Amino acid sequence: MMKEKKGFFQKFLDIVEKVGNKLPDPFALFVGLAVLMIIVSWIFSLFNASVVHPGKGEVLPIKSLISAEGLQFILTSMLDNFTGFAPLGLVVVMMLGVGLAEKVGMLDYAVRKTILKSPPFLLTYTVVFVGIMGNLASDAAVVLIPPLAALVFYKVGRHPLAGLAAGFAGAGAGFTANLFIAGTDALLAGITTEAARIMDETFIVSPVDNWFFNIASVIVLTIVGGLLTTKFIEPRLGVYKGDAVVDEETEEHPKAKKAFISAVLAGLLYVILIVVTIYLPNSPLTNENGELLPKSPFLSGIIPIILFFFIIIGVTYGMVIGKIKSSKDISHYMSESVKDLSSYIVLVFAIAQFTAYFNWSNLGTWVAVNGAEFLESVNFTGMPLIIGYIIFTSLMNFLITSGSAKWAIEAPIFVPMFMELGYHPAFTQVAYRIADSSTNIVTPLFPYMVIILAFMQRYDKKASIGTYMSLMIPYSLVFLITWIILILVFFYAGIPFGPGIPARM
Repeated sequence: MMKEKKGFFQKFLDIVEKVGNKLPDPFALFVGLAVLMIIVSWIFSLFNASVVHPGKGEVLPIKSLISAEGLQFILTSMLDNFTGFAPLGLVVVMMLGVGLAEKVGMLDYAVRKTILKSPPFLLTYTVVFVGIMGNLASDAAVVLIPPLAALVFYKVGRHPLAGLAAGFAGAGAGFTANLFIAGTDALLAGITTEAARIMDETFIVSPVDNWFFNIASVIVLTIVGGLLTTKFIEPRLGVYKGDAVVDEETEEHPKAKKAFISAVLAGLLYVILIVVTIYLPNSPLTNENGELLPKSPFLSGIIPIILFFFIIIGVTYGMVIGKIKSSKDISHYMSESVKDLSSYIVLVFAIAQFTAYFNWSNLGTWVAVNGAEFLESVNFTGMPLIIGYIIFTSLMNFLITSGSAKWAIEAPIFVPMFMELGYHPAFTQVAYRIADSSTNIVTPLFPYMVIILAFMQRYDKKASIGTYMSLMIPYSLVFLITWIILILVFFYAGIPFGPGIPARM
């Protein structure tokens, strides 16, 4: 029997998969990068390399980590590097609230009801929208939403693979966008802050600094994803003629609806209380001028404010449905949500050491200043540079799929470098986010690819990697192009990316 000849793209994917599989896991990768920093700092110090700090004007020598001073730093700073790493506290605190709402079943109920009760003419757009919003529940959305969307499409006589593709595109390629501040915002903002402090020790990037762009992204991607599904994906798939045997949705808890309404009302009362507090004379949440911008206790305390919101709605839902009967149950569900972060916490330990070595040795400043000077010398600046960076990161996603791990590698290099060119770190973060998210669904190393393939085969036993790619590539390319256009609109129209956050510093 003759072997089927592989096309160029299939061969390319095979190479990517082989190379990617040879990379170590993220923890080992960052341990290796930390060791590399130690060696590189020693080599640079042998040549007496130095750099002039653009803000302070002082000459900073490249300090060797293979020295008495370097060894002392490695040993004495290890715990502080870990516990003081900004993303760690932000993400853990966010998960205490969001995880509670997820564990008691509220987020799952909201997703199911939104899709199942959607009017037929809005179904496609609802699926994409819910997929995008699903990142509130982190990776759980990728497993929950696509099969549910496929089931709903199947029940209304539409091709189930179109529903599955739309749901997965929203949850995977649209992962970074949301109407609310999510765990992703806290995670990336923390890493960006650490990177920005290479150039400015007082700089802070808040989880709300990309909020306006994220809101616009949800609206635009929902429309684009819905149109792509109805105008291209479904016509290409044709009429579904399969004879699938699928599971019906699980039985709903009799008090689920009442619990959800109670939780929404409780959350609404909390939001009203916050708004009223903001408008009080001499409000404790506003700055000295009685405003929220540029800095205020409200923005500085946004993570605790969001934490309390999710705790309130999660506890209300859990109490009404009967899952929370005492304070022990609350701490139990919070503990369970933090358990899900165990691998992330281990990874952060390695990331924190790598970042600290990069900063202490002054290699971060050296790369930023010299990199910026080189880009200016070849006249590669402005939006062409940003678009080039977006394309670079989207290709990097084929080798390193973890968004936090990839940003932890890129941020210490590109954030300071772009700061030197005048770009706000939160703007650089936006460029990273859209590149990382849009190509998630087409990299062979994406861990959920196999799961989605299994869901596909429920409806089409012949579905393979080729079927998967033919459905996902259009979403990936269209989302990436749409996002690039959107960032250009924000940039040239001078629209802030978040409260008081321009593209340029």
